[in-house]
Amino acid sequence: MIDTKILLRTGIVGIVLQFVLMLAVHFFTYIAQNIFLFGGMMIAATAGYLYAMHSGKGYFSGATGGAIVGGLCGLIGVSASVMMHDAAQTIIPLFTAICVLTGAVGGLFGQMAAKLRTMGY
Repeated sequence: MIDTKILLRTGIVGIVLQFVLMLAVHFFTYIAQNIFLFGGMMIAATAGYLYAMHSGKGYFSGATGGAIVGGLCGLIGVSASVMMHDAAQTIIPLFTAICVLTGAVGGLFGQMAAKLRTMGY
């Protein structure tokens, strides 16, 4: 059901992008004030989208894999931000839950893209 090889690849992409975002948050206050949450959500959704688009095993599998990879990269990203003392520890569950949700939504759209690709669009 869940393709671990694709999950690992998209997880690495999401984690690297989250680290880049958290480094930017650490050094630039504008990014910390305006882009922190939206950027993390967008990275989780993109990782979920990439997982589902490459696996193409159905909407449930795409949403589940997207939720897993989105939550994984969100958890690691916000943990890095907490370790750099840019965020409080109390934000970890909330940020992770938001990333799980956006990863699942990205997975749904990724499965839609996989279906459209098989149809020739």
